[in-house]
Amino acid sequence: MTAKLAQAFACSVFRHDEPVASSMPGLLTGAVQPSFGQAQVWEFNGVVRRPANVSAGHWKVVFNQEHPVWNLRAREVAMIGFNPRHEAVLDRGIHLAPDPRGVKTVAGEIGYLRDLGDWAIRNGLPADLSLWIPDYIHRYMDELADRLKTNSLRPPMTLIRSLFIYGPALTGGGLPEDPWGGRPINALLELPGRQDLTTEPIPPEAWFPLIRAAWAYIDVFGPDILRALTRWRHLKASVRTIDQASAQEMLKAWLADHDNVVPIKHPGDPDSVNWAMLSTLLGIDGRNRTLFGERTANGRRARALVLEASRRGRHHASLLADLREVERLNGTCGPWHEALSPTEVWYEATTLRNACYIFVAALSMMRDSEIREIAKDSVVEYYGSPAVRSLKRKKDPDVPTAHWWIIEPVAQAISTALQLTQHDDLAFSAVRTYDREALFDSRAVITAFIDRVNKTGAAKGLEPIPDAERVNPHMFRRTMAMLTREFPAAEIAVGMQLKHATTRALANRSTPGYYSADSRWDKHFDDALTSTRMQHLTDLYATHREGGVIGYGPGADKLRTMFEAVAHAAETLRANGQARNGDVRVEYDLLRKTRFSIRFGKLNHCTMDDANPAGAKCIEEAIVPEGHRGPLIDRCQPGRCANSIIAPEHIPIWASERDSLIKLQHAPKLPACRREALQLQLDQVEHVLRKAAP
Repeated sequence: MTAKLAQAFACSVFRHDEPVASSMPGLLTGAVQPSFGQAQVWEFNGVVRRPANVSAGHWKVVFNQEHPVWNLRAREVAMIGFNPRHEAVLDRGIHLAPDPRGVKTVAGEIGYLRDLGDWAIRNGLPADLSLWIPDYIHRYMDELADRLKTNSLRPPMTLIRSLFIYGPALTGGGLPEDPWGGRPINALLELPGRQDLTTEPIPPEAWFPLIRAAWAYIDVFGPDILRALTRWRHLKASVRTIDQASAQEMLKAWLADHDNVVPIKHPGDPDSVNWAMLSTLLGIDGRNRTLFGERTANGRRARALVLEASRRGRHHASLLADLREVERLNGTCGPWHEALSPTEVWYEATTLRNACYIFVAALSMMRDSEIREIAKDSVVEYYGSPAVRSLKRKKDPDVPTAHWWIIEPVAQAISTALQLTQHDDLAFSAVRTYDREALFDSRAVITAFIDRVNKTGAAKGLEPIPDAERVNPHMFRRTMAMLTREFPAAEIAVGMQLKHATTRALANRSTPGYYSADSRWDKHFDDALTSTRMQHLTDLYATHREGGVIGYGPGADKLRTMFEAVAHAAETLRANGQARNGDVRVEYDLLRKTRFSIRFGKLNHCTMDDANPAGAKCIEEAIVPEGHRGPLIDRCQPGRCANSIIAPEHIPIWASERDSLIKLQHAPKLPACRREALQLQLDQVEHVLRKAAP
C-alpha cells in the first residue's frame, strides 16, 4: 500500500532537476544550487550568502523523513517557501507574499513538518492529507501544547495552515480544509493581537559589572593583550628549521646575552621551563625537538645550560614584563595578569574579542546580526556624528546598508576587534583559527566572557557578574533602550537608533516595548537622576554664591529666593554653633534637603511645582493625560512661562536660532505664508533673548 501511494505521489509540479534558490536574495555568482530532487539535504553554504552570525551547520535544510510521501511533501513546502512566486505556484491560484523565506525559517518549518509526519505515522494516520479531518490536527496540537509554551505554538500552527493554503501545489493535495476555520492564530491561542516585547532587560546587578568588565578589557587590558599577541605572532613567523649544531650555537649566544630570560610555565618554579616557547624565542621551529631532547647528550647539555640560567633567577613566565597595574578586589595593587604566556595570550585575546562584542552590543543598540556584519573601514561620519556602517538584514531582502550612531568608546571597541579578527572582511570572527571563515556563536561568547571574569576577575580588579546563563544578545538592545527612556525626546531618539522611526520622525509601536520600564531598575534610575539633578543644582548655587548669573526670567527669581533662604539658614546654624564657620558643605546639605522643583533642559530650565502648577503655560487649556505629573514638554513656552529659567548656557542656542530664522527670511521666492510663520517664530525667540539682555 505504501509503495503504491508513493508511486502515485511521484509526480510533483516541480521538476526533479529544478534549482531551489533561484528566487533567493544573496545568491552567489557561479554557485551550484541544490536541486529539488535532492531528497536528503539542501546545502546553501557557498550558494546563498550566509549572515555572519549563522553557523555553517544551520545554513542547510535537512529532510531526514524517510517516508517517501512525507519527504516529497517537505521538499515541496520548502520549495514554495523559497520561491513564493514560482510559476507553478501562481498557475494553481496560490498568491503569497513575494519575499522568499530565509534558510533558517524554512529549516524550522521542515522541522515542524517532520514532527507532524512522525506523529501521524505513530498514530496510523493516512499519508494522504486529503483524507484528514480537523480532529486529527486538534489531537496533534493538544499533544504539542504539553511540550511547548503557548507563544511557541504559533510557528507549527502556521505551518499546518500552509498545508491547506499550499494544497493545490502539493502532490496529492493538502489539507481539505483549514483546521481552525480561518480564525486568526493569536485569537485561537488567546494571545493579544499586538504582541508585547517579551525580552527582559539585563538586571542591574549583572549589567553594571558586565559593562565595567568589558570596558576594562578594552581600555586597560587590551593594549597589553594586543602587544603580547603581536610579539608572539612575530616570533612564530620568524622560526625556521636549522641543523643541530647551528641550534646549539644559537642557544649559547642567546644565553650569553643577560637581557634574555628563560620562559617558564609556572611563576616561581625555575625548573618549569617552557621548552617550546624557548625554541620560538631562539627562532627555531619547536617541532624539531632534538635541541632539548633528553635522549641525546647534546640535548641534555642544552637543557642543563638553560636550567642553570633559570635557577640563577633569569626566568619569566610572561611574554611581557611591564603589564598594566590595577587595584584588586582585596585592596592590593599589582599587574592585572600573573603571566601572559602564549597559552594565556590566546585565552585573553578571545576574552578581549568577547568584551568588544558585548560592549558594542550594549552601547550601540544594534542587532546581533548587524554587529556581526561590521566590516573593515565601517566607522564613518554620518550626518556630522560618528557612526558604524553595517548591513540591516531583518525583513530586508535587498540587504540595505544601515548607519548606527555611536560614541567614541564603541569606536575603540570596534578598532580593537579589527586587530584581533582572522576574517578577511569582518570585525568579529574567531581569534585563532586556520580557517579564516570560522565564526562564533554570539550567545556562547557572552557566557564565556562572564565565566572568565567570574573565575579570574578578582585578581584583575573586576567584580563578579551574576546570572550568566540569562544574558543573551537581544537583551543588550532592550536594556540600553530602557536606560534612555528618562531623557527628553527619548521615543524619537530610541526609535531612530532602533531603526523603528517612521517617515514622520516618530517611533513606531515597537519602540515603547524596548524602552518600557523594569521595576528592578527603579532604584538605579532614581539614584542616578537625583545625583545628576543635585550636581547641577549645586553648581548653580556655587555660581550664585560667587555673585554670578544663574539665569533670567521669573523662574530664575524663584531660584535665587530659594538660594538666599538656604544661605540664611546656614548662617543661622553657624551662629548657633551647629555648623563650622565657613564650611560650605552645610549649605550643600541644606540644599539637598530643600524641596524645590526644577527640571534641567537644553533650551531652558523649568521650575514648575507639581503640587502648585500656577502660571505653567504648557498646561493651560491642555488636555493633561490621566496620571501625568509635571510639565508637558512639547507645549513649553520658554519666553512666556512664569516657571522658565533662561540660563547663560541657553543664550547661544537661542541666538543661533535667531540667526537661522533671519537667514531663512531672506531666502528668495519665499511664500508669504511661510515668511509670516518664520516671523512668528522669530518674535518668540526675540522675546526670550530680550529677557536675557543685560
